[in-house]
Amino acid sequence: MTPWESTYQQVCRELQEVQLLQTTQALLEWDQQTYLPQQGGAYRAEQVSFLAGEVHRRKSDPRLREKLQNLAHAPEFGSVSFEQQASVRELSRTIEKASRLPQRLVEELARACSLGQQVWVEARRAKKFGDFAPALERIVRLKREQATAYGMGGLAYDALLDDYEPGARSAEIAAMFAALVAELVPLLGEVKASKHHPDVSLLHRNFPKLAQEQLGRQAAQAIGFDFQRGRLDVTHHPFCTELGPHDCRILTRYDEQFFSTAFFGTLHEAGHGMYEQGLRSEYYGLPPGQYCSLGLHESQSRLWENLVGRSRGFWEHFWPEAVRLFPAALGASALEDFWRAINYSAPSLIRVEADEATYNLHIALRFELESALISGDLTVAELPAAWSDKYHAYLGLRPADDAEGALQDVHWSAGLFGYFPTYTLGTLYASQLFDAAERELGALESHFQRGQFQPLLEWLRRNVHRHGQTLTASEIVTRASHQPISQAPLLAHLRTKLRRVYRLEG
Repeated sequence: MTPWESTYQQVCRELQEVQLLQTTQALLEWDQQTYLPQQGGAYRAEQVSFLAGEVHRRKSDPRLREKLQNLAHAPEFGSVSFEQQASVRELSRTIEKASRLPQRLVEELARACSLGQQVWVEARRAKKFGDFAPALERIVRLKREQATAYGMGGLAYDALLDDYEPGARSAEIAAMFAALVAELVPLLGEVKASKHHPDVSLLHRNFPKLAQEQLGRQAAQAIGFDFQRGRLDVTHHPFCTELGPHDCRILTRYDEQFFSTAFFGTLHEAGHGMYEQGLRSEYYGLPPGQYCSLGLHESQSRLWENLVGRSRGFWEHFWPEAVRLFPAALGASALEDFWRAINYSAPSLIRVEADEATYNLHIALRFELESALISGDLTVAELPAAWSDKYHAYLGLRPADDAEGALQDVHWSAGLFGYFPTYTLGTLYASQLFDAAERELGALESHFQRGQFQPLLEWLRRNVHRHGQTLTASEIVTRASHQPISQAPLLAHLRTKLRRVYRLEG
């Protein structure tokens, strides 16, 4: 073993030990969102804060930075494996960012976000933003401090965005939203003017929770989520978290009077989980075995939720089982009517239940609001009114209460400023990847009709999952599709589907 290889292995062992701490912290946070007794919240915040501090202490160790610098500048660096080079490059970037954060700030932020999520749950239940406002003010203050500590120059928001989509900048994100809105508004106008709106009332019948869970599990397993390496649970706000190379948890929520909430939420989180399960476990805790970006992560969830789960072929396969499980709700309905209903497009207040065409408007306004919060152009006290005004401007609606409004999402209570734009980036990536897979595999709907989802999953494993962080998100999507990143596939998909659903001309 050469001295370079010996040092590299030392660094890997240190970072894999850090991963042990991080996944332990993630397990505590998962438990907080599922089974933690109400009185256990304060101590849980201390546990999470302690572990976050230990993770940061190890990541910011000057000796670790020095080892990585020596590895990167060694003469033999150019001749080591592609995975080793990528590991050194990505670890150097993340360790450098971590080293700029004071220990006190990391621990205080972890504690504030743990407590903030607990306060958010209660405030959302009571529909009172004022109950959550002090916690959010503290989190916003700490996130501004974090952005300043990163010292990247430019907008403070960009420093936070970089944590989720490395290299992304808010000017590019704003331009992306402007271009999308310019194309979507006329399409939505055509939809609104149609005389052939689907009957969405059939989605608002009684759908018993146990039957919903059964269908959701069957669908998640059919598309490829491995329940031997993961599980499905219930929470206030759906999410996915990985607790180890073979332990991926997905969470959903149920509404017995609305079919789409749990079913498409389960498919969405299963898509996240299948990406985690597709990463190379032998590199767990190291860049080749870690997800590339949140945008690419979201591409997997949006792909399986919308491009697969809302396709006609998917439901030609699952319709008999859906009717069997929900005979009273669906027994007298036609598949075509159901398919059109789950693909309706109309302005709505709830992001996670929004249709494909309006979804990115929900993201655009959140991007604008959180950017303004971080810059100081918007105060926390002004947020509920600003939220209402944005919804009216973008979607022509105003929330009836704070639960429909500024308390709708868990993200800000968890300190996830900069996360929201990755939903739209992921939506763009998803359409481009799906088109590329179809060019190679043939008409995918014919696969779905037969219950064959493995060919698509295997294509994603080869072209997306296996790369981990050895390539950027843009490089992965461009290589897989042989095309530069573009909005065209998403817009073409939406036009084709909505013209069929609403029987539009052209």
